[in-house]
Amino acid sequence: MAHFAKINNTNTVTEVIVSEQDFINSGKVGDSFLWIQTSYSQSFRKNFAGIGNTYDKTRDAFIPPQPYGSWILVEDTCLWEAPVAYPTDGNSYRWNEDTTSWVEIVEGE
Repeated sequence: MAHFAKINNTNTVTEVIVSEQDFINSGKVGDSFLWIQTSYSQSFRKNFAGIGNTYDKTRDAFIPPQPYGSWILVEDTCLWEAPVAYPTDGNSYRWNEDTTSWVEIVEGE
């Protein structure tokens, strides 16, 4: 058994199933070319496909939605990264897109 992601005409993942390749090829779940195998262990196509992800044919990778406009796609992983590194002081932070910076989460606020 393998995992397969169904993409629509904009290459957005709309469904992920566990199946045999023969079942995908049978046409019982639609056109087989709309189904792309994905790896739960991320051994190929960079990331496990999730609903709402995009399949990039050029990179042969599943890419999650960009969380914020300022975040940058890392080519090696095809994951989004903030333009400023997450603080490593042990505190919790949230991203502030207006200031493009991490803001500490303070209890009680």
